[in-house]
Amino acid sequence: MNTINVDLHCDLLYYLLRSGATLDDKELGCSLPYLREGNVKVQVMAMYAGTGADSTSYGLKQSRLFSDLTKNENFFLFNKDNYKESGNENRIGIIASIENASAFCDENQSLDSGFKNLEAMIENVDKVFYIGITHHLENRFGGGNNATAGLKEDGKVLIDYIAGRNIAIDLAHTNDQLAHDIFTYIDQRNYSIPVLASHSNYRSVYQNNRNLPDELAKEVIRRKGLIGLNFIKDYVDTENPDRIYEHIQYGLYLGGENSIAYGADYFYWKDHPDTSRHPFFFPEHSNASGYPAINKEIEERFSSELAEKISHRNALNFIENMYK
Repeated sequence: MNTINVDLHCDLLYYLLRSGATLDDKELGCSLPYLREGNVKVQVMAMYAGTGADSTSYGLKQSRLFSDLTKNENFFLFNKDNYKESGNENRIGIIASIENASAFCDENQSLDSGFKNLEAMIENVDKVFYIGITHHLENRFGGGNNATAGLKEDGKVLIDYIAGRNIAIDLAHTNDQLAHDIFTYIDQRNYSIPVLASHSNYRSVYQNNRNLPDELAKEVIRRKGLIGLNFIKDYVDTENPDRIYEHIQYGLYLGGENSIAYGADYFYWKDHPDTSRHPFFFPEHSNASGYPAINKEIEERFSSELAEKISHRNALNFIENMYK
């Protein structure tokens, strides 16, 4: 089975901020050679910044790096129509996202100034697919997965700002309260904002606050959103790589046949300070070249139709609906 693959989240851009970093570094699971081997046809590139000093400089730099990638012969700026065009057969389509709104608005600047940064980033990347309001911690917009705050007033203003702009909201790093508040606020304002959890698994399968509880997973599915399977061991099962297929089974149990996608979350982890988590990925899931084998396993365990949906069709359908 040589199906194409779409991945909803990687940290290649953040890695490229490092001195001497290259696209070909096989220490990184989403490096160019692995993307090619894995037949990844569309890769969402996160622009990430931690909340803190100089966060916006990291975001703006990554938006410029993304712009550079679109001019690289190995990549093209993805939209819903052009991935099948002549000339793009051997290139990888890329689309940008923002992981943590601190990437364009720090804790101390005015919102107006932050939104100007956001517009500059959008101008550099052409299209922002989704914005994750937080990361692990709390920021001016709300609480991340290791915090308790819900949606703050600045978070409401941010949602107001992106409403109607065909930008999705990513719940991958929200805590449960913030996710509930986002849904409530979207509904109160009658916004038709798409939602997804770009790199999250299911808490009922493996307990971790980065994984979705049933009620949030079902709400994403009800809203025809996406849930991207995360390959990091801490969110799969630290002992058993095959539990990734239990996450798929559970997603199906919740009604998510048309919502499950890939969101592997490949990043450079070799210098991560928490060495107890090394290596962050099982060998079977350690880089994007493993997608064909994973697709084959899904086909054998479930069906070829489901392998097609998870590998690319669900994600492409979601993106096409956003462009309508």
